[in-house]
Amino acid sequence: MSFPRRVEGVVFDMDGLLLDTEIVYRAAMIEAGQVFGVGFTGEIYAAMVGKTTPECGVMLRELFGETFPVQSYFERVWADVEDLLEAETRLKAGVIEILDFLDDLGLPRGIATSNGKPALERYLGRFELLPRFNAVVAHHDVVRHKPHPDPYLEAARRIGVDPAACLALEDSHPGVRAAHAAGMMTVMVPDILDPNEEMHDKCVHIADSLHHVLDLLKASA
Repeated sequence: MSFPRRVEGVVFDMDGLLLDTEIVYRAAMIEAGQVFGVGFTGEIYAAMVGKTTPECGVMLRELFGETFPVQSYFERVWADVEDLLEAETRLKAGVIEILDFLDDLGLPRGIATSNGKPALERYLGRFELLPRFNAVVAHHDVVRHKPHPDPYLEAARRIGVDPAACLALEDSHPGVRAAHAAGMMTVMVPDILDPNEEMHDKCVHIADSLHHVLDLLKASA
């Protein structure tokens, strides 16, 4: 068995896990930092991965002062992100293959994301992927966000599977903490962030790609 328990459902993160968007967000936030006269770095972005936009706004004011124009900054970021993703939004390797395999097994699956539903519908909608998920939990569906377990617990509730029987797939540290706190079998598929000792402790596997996750699922089927 590749997992400690039988997998009866799968819950996916979105950014950096289903979609290759983190690198786009990072580039847009660094560029906007230059426009607003602050030194936004890749290291700062790494600390924000997996957090909500309001949480990132708090971090920006802590870094650049209470008068930093967070709303204007993010308006510039999202405009740049839209332009970049309109030109090319890419699925992460292995997404279609793993969804096909879950179809073959008849396993329910959901999404637990810190992003909002409009972004989710725009980006995943381009690939006609939303109908392939039984449930979606986005930013406004829960009060407490990652690293709290609420998004994952709500996703498990909506797909009708006990959290302990769910496999959670994440690329961020806050996401791993959330899925682990929900009692799910958690696999980290690193994107921007490398796994640290805490991630190894909280995950049943560290996978190098969704193809690797697929191999693990096949081995446990």
